[in-house]
Amino acid sequence: MRQFSAKELIASGRRTIRLEQEAVAALEERIGDDFVRACQLILSCKGRVVVTGMGKSGHIGRKIAATLASTGTPAFFVHPGEASHGDLGMITRGDLVMAISNSGNSPEILTLLPILKRLGIPMITMTGKPHSPLAEAAEVSLDIHVASEACPLDLAPTSSTTATLVMGDALAVALLEARGFTAEDFALSHPGGILGRRLLLRVNDLIHAGDQMPKVQAQTSLLDALSEITAKGLGMTTVVGEDGTLLGVFTDGDLRRAVDKGHDIRQVTIENIMTRKPTTVHQDALAAEALTIMENRKITALVVIDEHNHPVGVIHMHDLLRAGLV
Repeated sequence: MRQFSAKELIASGRRTIRLEQEAVAALEERIGDDFVRACQLILSCKGRVVVTGMGKSGHIGRKIAATLASTGTPAFFVHPGEASHGDLGMITRGDLVMAISNSGNSPEILTLLPILKRLGIPMITMTGKPHSPLAEAAEVSLDIHVASEACPLDLAPTSSTTATLVMGDALAVALLEARGFTAEDFALSHPGGILGRRLLLRVNDLIHAGDQMPKVQAQTSLLDALSEITAKGLGMTTVVGEDGTLLGVFTDGDLRRAVDKGHDIRQVTIENIMTRKPTTVHQDALAAEALTIMENRKITALVVIDEHNHPVGVIHMHDLLRAGLV
């Protein structure tokens, strides 16, 4: 085997990307009536979308099933070989089958067709052969043919699997939009990951509230305010008026500025040296929003308010770190 030069390796990689880009670009003009019918079939399905495929098509099918399931369309993958040996029982009336085969002639899938027909289960296919047995047996067939594989031997599934994956994503996103699927819906199916935490955790879930919230009156002396800051351990305190509304905050930075200006720390009251109109966040906001505010303003703590501008708690950067948002 001869040694490939760096120039040849780069050329091969770029050629592969170019060929796969061309394969994907060709799909756009095939998004038409058949695509609409496929979406309508899935939207009217009362059960689950059962995705199946052999070999590389099976690997792509697993990903498509996972994408559908996480974007509002209940779906799972069944291996067609295993289906003939008992797993067919996982498919029930009311389900819909999405069969993937570039040749449209996979024996393992064709074997299932009589049973699916007997059960009255509709089928959508993705195939590179629009007149293949599998395509002709389906209610709707989506054309995923490619001019050639990126493999120089035109054998290894490369461009064809990329095209299949993109068609699956196109279906999933169209269905997501048709269902009105929201970021909150997405988060409910991803509670364990950082995406779920960013979309589910709200400020109220993390705040220091009640007796944990540092709070002083406007007429409080600086020394007493410092005692409150020390006791609550957040490096700041809220300052409220007689009616409980937020007037300002007092932080370590305000203390340094007060000393620099020559204030008598034994006599001055907090209203004269606090920061007025502080940055706040509403109690119903997402914790991720609080993180963005802190990062943009370069602060480590944020006052949490209700609709009446009453402070209900404080959220600290450490809280966001512990929650895994940073």
